[in-house]
Amino acid sequence: MVPIKPATYSTISLGFTGYRSHATHYTHKTHNRILSNTCHRSINRRGQEPPPLISSSSVPRLTSSTKVLTSKRKMMENTIDNSYIVATFFVSFLGFVVLSVLRRRTSYLISYSKKYVSGNNNSSKNRSNLIRGEFRQRYGSVDDDVIIVGAGVAGAALAHTLGKQGRKVRVIERDLTEPDRIVGELLQPGGYLKLIELGLEDCVEEIDAQRVLGYALFKDGKSTKLSYPLQKFHSDVSGRSFHNGRFIQKMREKATTLPNVKLEQGTVTNLLEDEGTVRGVQFKTKSGEIINAFAPLTIVCDGCFSNLRRSLCKPQVDVPSCFVGLILENCDLPYPDHGHVILANPSPILFYQISKTEVRCLVDIPGQNLPSVANGDMAKYLNSVVAPQVPVQVRNAFVAAIDKGNIRTMPNRTMPAVPVLPRGALLMGDAFNMRHPLTGGGMTVALSDIVELRDLLKPLRDFTDADSLSQNIESFYTLRKPVASTINTLAGALYRVFCASSDEAMKEMREACFGYLSLGGGCASGPVGLLSGLYPSPVQLVFHFFSVAVYGVFRLLLPLPSPNRLWIAARLILGAWGIIFPIIKDEGVRQMFFPATFPAYYRGSSIVNFCLCVLFSL
Repeated sequence: MVPIKPATYSTISLGFTGYRSHATHYTHKTHNRILSNTCHRSINRRGQEPPPLISSSSVPRLTSSTKVLTSKRKMMENTIDNSYIVATFFVSFLGFVVLSVLRRRTSYLISYSKKYVSGNNNSSKNRSNLIRGEFRQRYGSVDDDVIIVGAGVAGAALAHTLGKQGRKVRVIERDLTEPDRIVGELLQPGGYLKLIELGLEDCVEEIDAQRVLGYALFKDGKSTKLSYPLQKFHSDVSGRSFHNGRFIQKMREKATTLPNVKLEQGTVTNLLEDEGTVRGVQFKTKSGEIINAFAPLTIVCDGCFSNLRRSLCKPQVDVPSCFVGLILENCDLPYPDHGHVILANPSPILFYQISKTEVRCLVDIPGQNLPSVANGDMAKYLNSVVAPQVPVQVRNAFVAAIDKGNIRTMPNRTMPAVPVLPRGALLMGDAFNMRHPLTGGGMTVALSDIVELRDLLKPLRDFTDADSLSQNIESFYTLRKPVASTINTLAGALYRVFCASSDEAMKEMREACFGYLSLGGGCASGPVGLLSGLYPSPVQLVFHFFSVAVYGVFRLLLPLPSPNRLWIAARLILGAWGIIFPIIKDEGVRQMFFPATFPAYYRGSSIVNFCLCVLFSL
């Protein structure tokens, strides 16, 4: 008789441990049928008669045999199951190792092709760039992570900020003596908050800086006081006014206290480029020596007179007016701790305290053709045209400052931010973006930009990864827009409104602006919150600007409108649109109001930055 192994039948036919109970049932119920059929086939093959059916007396014997077979089957299944488990684990682990190796190798090759292969792919020089150390061999002594051109407000603050991150920073400044400027002397509260965030708030100490709590606005003998909305902030938060040179020297000293920040004097003549990437700068030292300095990142912030600007952006510089600067001594302003804006003819006059005994006066003169200072024409102009419009409380001090003769001038430049995104380089400060200094927002924008850049660069271990660095720089240009564009647009729009005009519609717009701000409440705190940098919002800016225009329309049409007044009201609305829309267009409508639509947002290192800037745009 052919031996029968029902356990083997069930194991092979089912193949899974989960069907054990089914296999056992199969063995007991069908054993007799299988054995009978098997014997029948065996005898037929031999030409014999089939045996009789199994008798009932043989059932116990078969049942006992089945138990033995079932026990053997279970032992075999356990052995097979354990083997499968071990084999499955081993194969899975081996596959994981192989895939990991292949993935790392693929990423390595992709990184190689993106970063270093250009032009001749077979060049051994390109292949050697795979090793980061070869970057140093090719481009000389690359001992710095960042080269900063310029050590003004932006450059010095940036050097200290990146130095605190552990970067090795080299700062090249044309002149390390204390600057003597007539602008950059008023820091808005929003800028002071950024100063605190950067750990530089002590730079306004021990320089005789004065607190600024708001503005006073004067027109035709009337005045109104506009205070900063500081209720939600610490009592120390306010604006600060000071001598610009003292402030910059304090920031330079603060930066050089870090051992990894090197400040040296030299004039940068050009950027060093290779294969479309800025690799460093060439500069001339004070002794006349020409030096090439290399770094993975070069940041240009050498001010409004930058000679490197054209290499890194598309400059559209406009000069709408010039400031004439004077210092009034031992003079008390009508509203202490406030900046003063006089809506004079033809354009505004500014007064603010820069020390306990000194008041800065800035007289705006439209255009670029100024009366000559050398032959006395400027003094005559100031005495005859400007002095009669100055508040009585400061008029004598103003005339005395003219007689003293220390009259200085400076052109007011405006330039929207239009980068070209070169690899390995970045523009910041007035070298990149300028607005009319009427609102004193330049330093606030620069410090805000530094905070954004700091947060974007922080996750990068080093700057030799050109692709990651370029993506973060692109994100910076997008993330800065809500704050920068709000301050830029407000400065340009207010200057246009505050200037005198022969157009009746613009005269009404000027009157409406003074009247709207004089209403107080949200009509005053909203615009001043925008101007101070505390609550920058492009949408709020447009809302308040056109609220002024609507207020002007109501002034014209009440109590009884006339055809002439209706015509002036229509021109007023059109004039308001004509003032603000070109400025917004230069800043970029999408960047200003819909920054989240730009891919650079999503490449930013922090989702928090993305959310904050979406909120800023609302």
